[in-house]
Amino acid sequence: MPVSGFNMPKISTKTIIAASIFLLVGLFSAYAVPSVEIAVVMGILLLTVFLFSFEIVGVDVAAVSIMVLLGLISSFSHVLGLAQPLVPTSELFRGFSSNAVMSIIAVMIIGAGLDKTGLMGKVAGTILKLAGHTEARVIPAISGTVGFISSFMQNVGAAALFLPVVGRISARTGLPMSRLLMPMGFCAILGGTITMVGSSPLILLNDLILTSNKALAPEQHMATWSLFSVTPIGIALLTTGIAYFVFAGRFVLPGGKHDDITSGANAMQYFQELYGLDYGLFEVVVPTTSPLVGKKLDEVEGESLVRVIAFSHGSDDLRVGPGSLDRDVGIKANTVLGILASPEHLQAMVAVSGLELRNDLETFSEVLAATNAGIAEVVIPPGSDLIGKTAREVWMRKTYGIAMVALHRGGQTLRKGDGIRTLPLQAGDALIVHTTWAALAHLERDKNFVVLTTEYPHEELRPHKVVPALAFFGIALFMLLFTDVRLSIALMTGAIGMILSGVLRIEEAYHAVSWKSVFLLASLIPLGLAVETSGTAAWIAQQTLSLLGGLPIWVLQLAIAVLATLFTLVMSNVGATVLLVPLAVNIAIGAGANPAVFALTVALATSNSFFLPTHQVNALIMGPAGYKVADFIRAGGIMTLLFITVMMVMLNLIY
Repeated sequence: MPVSGFNMPKISTKTIIAASIFLLVGLFSAYAVPSVEIAVVMGILLLTVFLFSFEIVGVDVAAVSIMVLLGLISSFSHVLGLAQPLVPTSELFRGFSSNAVMSIIAVMIIGAGLDKTGLMGKVAGTILKLAGHTEARVIPAISGTVGFISSFMQNVGAAALFLPVVGRISARTGLPMSRLLMPMGFCAILGGTITMVGSSPLILLNDLILTSNKALAPEQHMATWSLFSVTPIGIALLTTGIAYFVFAGRFVLPGGKHDDITSGANAMQYFQELYGLDYGLFEVVVPTTSPLVGKKLDEVEGESLVRVIAFSHGSDDLRVGPGSLDRDVGIKANTVLGILASPEHLQAMVAVSGLELRNDLETFSEVLAATNAGIAEVVIPPGSDLIGKTAREVWMRKTYGIAMVALHRGGQTLRKGDGIRTLPLQAGDALIVHTTWAALAHLERDKNFVVLTTEYPHEELRPHKVVPALAFFGIALFMLLFTDVRLSIALMTGAIGMILSGVLRIEEAYHAVSWKSVFLLASLIPLGLAVETSGTAAWIAQQTLSLLGGLPIWVLQLAIAVLATLFTLVMSNVGATVLLVPLAVNIAIGAGANPAVFALTVALATSNSFFLPTHQVNALIMGPAGYKVADFIRAGGIMTLLFITVMMVMLNLIY
C-alpha cells in the first residue's frame, strides 16, 4: 500500500538497462583497480554519474545522498576493510562553509540587489532605444549586454532578467522569439567565462586547486587564479558566439512563431481573445503646431477614443501611476504621451492632430516596460464603496492608478466609446485596466476591488537605493582587484552591505539564493576530496597517460576539454568540474604540463553546454521560444565545436 504523500519515481526500461550497464562496469573496475579504496571510490563515481544522468532523484538530492554515503562508508571503514576513511568525518560537511559556496551565495545576493534598484531595467531600456529593429543589430546588443552582466552574476539570473526585455523587443520589431532567445541564452553562458566569479565551476576552481595541492609535493603546488585571469579567453568566446549568430543565425536558428512573453503582452493577448479588444501601447509626441496644445487630457480622450496612461513634459515632469495623472492635466508643445488604443483610433488621432508617432517606446521604455506595468483585470465585489459611482466621480486613474480600458458586465464588453467612465459601477463588474504593477499590488489590499490578475511582478523596485547598491558592489570589486582579501570575504562584504543599507531585506536575500545549487556544490566537494586522497585520480590519470602516451601535450589537453564537455551534457557543470579537475591535474603532472592550466581547461570546458537543453539557461529559454531538442543540436553542435577551438587556441596563446 503506497504511503500517503510519497511518490516513488517511475523507472523506465531504458533506466534499468543503463543501471545494469553501470553495475557491470563497476564490477569490472573493481577487479581492475589496485586497491579497495579506489574500487569503492570508482563505484561511488559511477553511481554519481548514473544518478545525475538519469535523474532518478533531483541532482541536489543525489549529491546530498552521495555525501551521506561517503560519510557512512568512512565511519565504518574498519568494518569494510579500508585502510583509512575515504573522507575524514571532520571534512565531510566543510563544503558548506567553503570559499566557493560562500562566494556563490554572495554573488547571487549582489545580483539581486542590483536588480532590486531597477538598474538592470534601465540597462534594458537603453537596449530598447539603441538596438534598432534589425536582427543583425538586435542580437549583438542583447547578447553582448547579457554576456557582460553574466560575467559578474549567475548566468541563469542574467538570462531570466532579460526574458521580458527580449519579449518586448520581439513585440516591437516583429522578430520571432526563437531568433533572439537562443543567442541571448548562449551568450549568457559564454559571459560566465569572462571572470572567475562568472560561473560556478570557475568560482569553485581555486578551492579545487588548493585541495589538490594537499596531495602534491611542495614543488608541484599550483597558484590560484586571479579575478581577470580568464578575461581574454572569455571575451574571445563571447565575441565568437555573437559573431556566430550574426553571420550564421539565419541558417541555424529556427524561424519560430512570433510570440511575446512579457506579462503585459500575454495579458493583452488574453483580453483580445476573451473580450475582443484590439488595443496596443503607443508613444506619440505633440508638436508645437498640433491642435492638441492647450487642451486637457479629458477633452483629447473623449474626442479620439483613446486612453492616456503616461505623460511627460521635460525630464522633471513624468507622470505615471496613482496621484500623478488625471483628466485635468494640460497638454503643452513637445509633450510626450503614452497611449493605449486600437490601431484604428490611434491612426485617426495622429492624422487629425498632426502627432509624431514613434516606432517604439522611448520616453516610457522603462516605466511602461512589461516588468513595471501592463493590462490587468479587477472585479467590483459586493460591499465595495464604488458601487453606484462612476469612474469619473472617483477619479479612478488619479486615485487608484488604473486607466479603465473596458468594462465587462452581463456577458457584454463595453469599450471607450460606450461611455464606460460615466457608467455607475455594479457588483460583479469586471474592469479591464492598464496599471503599474506597484499600483495593482496596492489594489490587492483594497476592499473595493478583487484583483483577478495574479501573474505579474509583485516585487517593488527601490531606485532610491541605487547609490548604496553601486557603492557596495564597487567595494567588493575593489577588494577583489587591489587587495589579497579572500574571494568569499570580498563578495560577502558587498552582499551584507546590500542588506545593511536596505537595498535588500534579509528575506529577499534568502530568496535570491538558489539553495539547490548551494547544496549541490557543497555536497560534491567531499567527493572530489575522496577522488584525490584515495589515489583514484592518480590511477585514472596513469591509465589515460598509458593510452595517450607519447602524444603532444595539447592533445592531452584537448582530450580533457572534450571529456569535460561530454560530462557537462549529462550532469551538472559543478559535478563535472569536481570530478575532472583532480584527473586533469594528475594527467598534466604525469605529462610534464602545467597542472593549473589543465585545471582551468576543465573549469572553462564545463561551460560548453549548448548541444542539449540540460543547462539551466537552456532549460529556461526552451519553453518561451518553443524550442525542440533538435534546435539545440543544430545550433548548439556548431557552437560546441567553436567553443573548444577558440578555448584551446586562447589557452595555448596566453598560457
